[in-house]
Amino acid sequence: MSLSSQDISRIAHLARLQMRPEESERMLTQINGLFDIVERMRAVDTTGIEPLAHPVAAIGAIALRLRDDAATEVIDREANMRNAPAREAGLFLVPRVIE
Repeated sequence: MSLSSQDISRIAHLARLQMRPEESERMLTQINGLFDIVERMRAVDTTGIEPLAHPVAAIGAIALRLRDDAATEVIDREANMRNAPAREAGLFLVPRVIE
């Protein structure tokens, strides 16, 4: 797949971009270059290859160092509300900014 100059002009129009002709040509070259890379990647035969969960897994087995998702402390609402300059019904009151 490759784009034409008319495609770039239409995309720029839809994105509300004003592009000079040299910018449009440079964009056309860059986008078509990206499409070429994608086509080369699609051409690689990957049958029988397991997907990697992490790029380093190609080198060796890895163990992700993730902490357990556990509650570590209880939030003391009253202690947090003590510093509030104004509060009502357990909520912080702030000055009105929209009239």
